[in-house]
Amino acid sequence: MAKPELNNDMPFTATNYKLLLIGLAIVAVGYMLMSGGGNGDPNAFDAAELFSKRRITVAPIVVLAGYGFVAYAILKKTRENEAGK
Repeated sequence: MAKPELNNDMPFTATNYKLLLIGLAIVAVGYMLMSGGGNGDPNAFDAAELFSKRRITVAPIVVLAGYGFVAYAILKKTRENEAGK
């Protein structure tokens, strides 16, 4: 009976991990852009601060771009990955 070949290669390389960390940093920056806008006085409402262009438009675009970059980092095949096959 023949022994099956074991493939002990790691699915990700160092490049994948670096790209993944960059993508996670982009997502974190997007969430930081979204934060804030609070007011210490419960009787005051500052709509301009809460609904600013940065929080409503820019931050969600940065977060989605970061998630897209993370997906790219996961799916990227390097020459090192392909050489083992």
